[in-house]
Amino acid sequence: MTRALGRVVKHALLVAATAASLAPVYVMVSAALKTQPTFLAHPWGLPLHPTLNGFRSALADQFPRWFANSVILTSASVVATLTLAALAGWGFTRWDFRGRDTLLGVLVSLMVVPPVVLLVPLFVFGVKLGWISTFRLVILIYVGLMLPFSIYMLANFFRTIPRSLIEAAVCDGASSWSVFRRIVLPLSAAPLVTLAIVNLLWVWNELLIALVFLQDDSKKTLMVGITGFQSRYSLNVPVIMSGLTLATLPVVTLYVFGQRYFVRGLVSGAVKGE
Repeated sequence: MTRALGRVVKHALLVAATAASLAPVYVMVSAALKTQPTFLAHPWGLPLHPTLNGFRSALADQFPRWFANSVILTSASVVATLTLAALAGWGFTRWDFRGRDTLLGVLVSLMVVPPVVLLVPLFVFGVKLGWISTFRLVILIYVGLMLPFSIYMLANFFRTIPRSLIEAAVCDGASSWSVFRRIVLPLSAAPLVTLAIVNLLWVWNELLIALVFLQDDSKKTLMVGITGFQSRYSLNVPVIMSGLTLATLPVVTLYVFGQRYFVRGLVSGAVKGE
């Protein structure tokens, strides 16, 4: 009886948590299919008379350009971060040099530094270089912010790879680069995909840095552009929700197709030899 009651309580909590997580998604999608008066009258009601006017208004603005800017920034930042983190993580794992653990500890400690405290020095740095409103400065900042966690995660995973595999490859005459490229990277597909998804979600939804450093209208990202709907359309909620729905679709699609690797990557290295 106690076990059955516990199972009921557990499932009830799971259902409640699921409903709380899906409630914002329901509001976003349903509001995107309503008109402004309908949403104000029934914000939680179903869209009984759905309309696509909100999507038309969002797409009629500079949405395609903002979308392209977000794709460029996200792709470049994630690819550069994964490349540098994989090489650095392999270096921390493969080579035993003086101060290795101290240096890795310093890198890990950088994760606790909030990006907001770096805005002023980074802005001054960008002004001196003449890089304000350029993608290269924002990509450089994104890569710098994502590298500490990425290096830490990959270095921990690389340590779980059986040393016998690496020693066998070295005995066969493989160089360190060949071992990394032909053995380590294929075995690291799950954590690499996990890092790619986590970093992609952060860069795609990031607002503060893009808002401060991309001041040119032609360089705005999707999230910065959508925030402009609030003043441009006088808080037209369906237009804002339509833009958010369109911005969410690529990320949701990517997660649906990569969730298998994402879950595997979260537990990679949890068991020795895995």
